[in-house]
Amino acid sequence: MEFSLWNLFILIFFVMAFFPAYQQRKLDALRGRLMKKIQRRDGSQVIVMIHRQETLSLLGIPLQRHIDIEDSERILRVIRKTSDDVPIDLILHTPGGLVLASEQIALALAAHPARVRVMVPHYAMSGGTLLALAADEIMMDPNAVLGPIDPQLGGCPAVSVLATIREKGAEKVDDQTLIMGDIARKAITQVRHNVYALLENKHDPDKAREIARNLTEGRWTHDYPLHINELEALGIPVTPGLPTDVYDLMDLYPQPSPRRPSVQYIPPPPGQDAPKRNGRDSMFS
Repeated sequence: MEFSLWNLFILIFFVMAFFPAYQQRKLDALRGRLMKKIQRRDGSQVIVMIHRQETLSLLGIPLQRHIDIEDSERILRVIRKTSDDVPIDLILHTPGGLVLASEQIALALAAHPARVRVMVPHYAMSGGTLLALAADEIMMDPNAVLGPIDPQLGGCPAVSVLATIREKGAEKVDDQTLIMGDIARKAITQVRHNVYALLENKHDPDKAREIARNLTEGRWTHDYPLHINELEALGIPVTPGLPTDVYDLMDLYPQPSPRRPSVQYIPPPPGQDAPKRNGRDSMFS
């Protein structure tokens, strides 16, 4: 039978349609094997929540991920099925997300009888920080960060809405802004209460209230990076360093892009140290 251009087009279409699914199944299998390896080594239930910008279907539409209700449903299901004597390790990489979903997960983690450990290889902002505070131990890469937990209303910080009303005066703003101000006050109170609830068994009451206030009062911008030294200065203990296989697992959650990557490098051969200059390890010292 003659192999026409139409046949070639159909063949290419089917390859384009099914090859991504094959790649995804292969990637899922690699992730599963590595998670099982970590679980066997540590005797824990491993949960991974990694939010990246992913590609949707064949169209290449970027889809920004965040903590949502589906995440909370899945994680609560895993926690419910985990025996009371089995520790939980949550590997976390997220920009944050819905307050409701984040609080549900955090309270479920805090209520788990066995040890709960949160590992942050890069960042866990906003709602992700709330999950970290629920853990018995926070482990972070030396350069990883958490972030403030001040509520946001329609893309604006709740504290900024209240500040606007204070500066202009209630009589000079419209009813919609006053309604937003009322919601903003309630949102700050609610989030602060939940942060305090996660900390009250780990700190004395005054210290727990102080940490909760610092994280929710809006002293920083919402995306301000809180490094390990700042977290410890606030009274939040952090264990620096992560197991190597946590980074290996992160590598199995690539962020696809149709363009040339903006960062490229050539890894050194195995066993070869990084170049040294003036007796120092860093090339930029």
